[in-house]
Amino acid sequence: MTLLEINNLTVRYPTRFGEFTAIEAIDLNISEGEIHGLVGESGAGKSTIGAVVMGLLESPGYIASGNVNMLGTDLTTLNPTDYHKLRGNQLGMIFQDPQTSLNPLFTIADQLITTIQQHNEVSENSAREQAIALLDEVGIDDAEGRIDDFPHQFSGGMRQRVVIALVLCTNPKLIVADEPTTALDVSIQKRILVLLKDLARQRGVGILLITHDIGVIAEICDRVTVLRQGKVVEVGPTTNVIAQPTHEYTIGLMAAIPLIGKRLERFQNIIAEEAPSDDNTQWHVSGASAEYAEHWLHENYTLLQNQQQAVASANSDQAILVVNDLEVRYPPENPGWFRKNLGYQALSDIDFELNRGEVLGVVGESGSGKSTLAKAIVGLVDYTRGSISSNGIVLEPGSQRSRKHEARRRLQMIFQDPYSSLNNRRTVEQILAEPLKFYSLVDSRADRRKLLASVLQLVEMPQQALRKYPHQFSGGQRQRIAIARSLLCLPDLLICDEPTSALDVSIQAHVLNLLKDLQDEFNMAILFISHNLAVVRQMADRVVVLKDGEVVEQGDSDVFFTAPSAEYSKLLLRETPSLSILN
Repeated sequence: MTLLEINNLTVRYPTRFGEFTAIEAIDLNISEGEIHGLVGESGAGKSTIGAVVMGLLESPGYIASGNVNMLGTDLTTLNPTDYHKLRGNQLGMIFQDPQTSLNPLFTIADQLITTIQQHNEVSENSAREQAIALLDEVGIDDAEGRIDDFPHQFSGGMRQRVVIALVLCTNPKLIVADEPTTALDVSIQKRILVLLKDLARQRGVGILLITHDIGVIAEICDRVTVLRQGKVVEVGPTTNVIAQPTHEYTIGLMAAIPLIGKRLERFQNIIAEEAPSDDNTQWHVSGASAEYAEHWLHENYTLLQNQQQAVASANSDQAILVVNDLEVRYPPENPGWFRKNLGYQALSDIDFELNRGEVLGVVGESGSGKSTLAKAIVGLVDYTRGSISSNGIVLEPGSQRSRKHEARRRLQMIFQDPYSSLNNRRTVEQILAEPLKFYSLVDSRADRRKLLASVLQLVEMPQQALRKYPHQFSGGQRQRIAIARSLLCLPDLLICDEPTSALDVSIQAHVLNLLKDLQDEFNMAILFISHNLAVVRQMADRVVVLKDGEVVEQGDSDVFFTAPSAEYSKLLLRETPSLSILN
């Protein structure tokens, strides 16, 4: 039986420059018990379709044509009151960020029980029993003991399962899941995907799964619709669309997917991101070019590396980074006077080396200590035992390193969210000029501007971007600006903490290609942190596996991905969504 039928749907947004068409002439249908994947890049119109189905299309957007039928009711004709009654009883939605979907001021019990009682005439005790049963169904251990906890007391994966339980309180016939696993580790993602599949098979729930992760689509979807710039370019059974795509865009999209089964030299770039507009004005820095930036970087890298190698030789240590017996312990929140509380141990007995020109992948679940390790190396958190040395020089804990410490320049970090790591009150020119001024690398303002315009071209951004602010760029463009800023510090080691986790597959391919090119060009070492094992497979020469703050395995990347020794490593690889049909 068909649950949802979308016919010739067009949505437009009025702007001062005319009307923008977000989705155009979309046709889509979902049957009972079917999981239908909706895939495409940012701006393709995926979330707009979900918003229309849920009646959450924000003003000034409006439905220009078409209709959305659910079980004989045209949803586009409903008034807000009728739509409110429909949501919950027949429609449910799982949002990308469970933290914002749950009220932090109320316990899980408060939120579940209130929802159950709002849609069913049951007593509070009966509602509580139903809530506990739902938490147990979605895989919350000790549901009866945890139901009175607050959302912040749960991990990201557990919060997402609570949100699913909240959606199930009203037994909806259709669920819209908008990027429900984007920020989750592979093991937690696996549990959420199994749960969604069980809901479809056992309860007959129809699911519209919106995601940019092709691995997730391949794992659980029955059919898939591919969107590009608001239009459907391909639709069909998942196996056919992924393994035998017919549209040029879909073929390119599949070619850009990192595969865990083999390592690629480069990804196929299927799309060039839209460049910032020039506002119809002339703006150009004379003599600026990618070649100029390459020459400046090569010249200064050679000078600094010669100095550092002389120091390293004197200290008989050739590795860029050596970590010995490292421990990081966070202090207790409420130590008290009469009780002993040593705090939380985030890392323990960490040992590894990283050589020049090498990429070391660090993998593990949330809470394994990946980001803590990166922060300890660059000095953002203090380590409590052990040592960190770079080029033979021992690095003190972060609080003991001065801002002018040479390690601050040599060890640069690219964060997961470039929007929060770039100062939104400063132009790109001001952001990029800061390290040049701070480390006195270029004195002349004219020379600085020429170099900044050149390094932007090196990371495939236009010179005009210097005048813009971070909010005026896409996620992939902001990440390239962050990479450019790091390069201008002339680092020995680039630490990448989930640099592509929130990016679309084509933009991810673009950023990964850029990192590969820069590493080859300047022989940098890269510490690459990611929960996406397929991405690590493409980037890393060696792999370190963390679990509960300890190293459980480390070694050659090819060996890790073909014959891991630790049971935990085998578990991570087993639970990674398979794209074997593309191999």
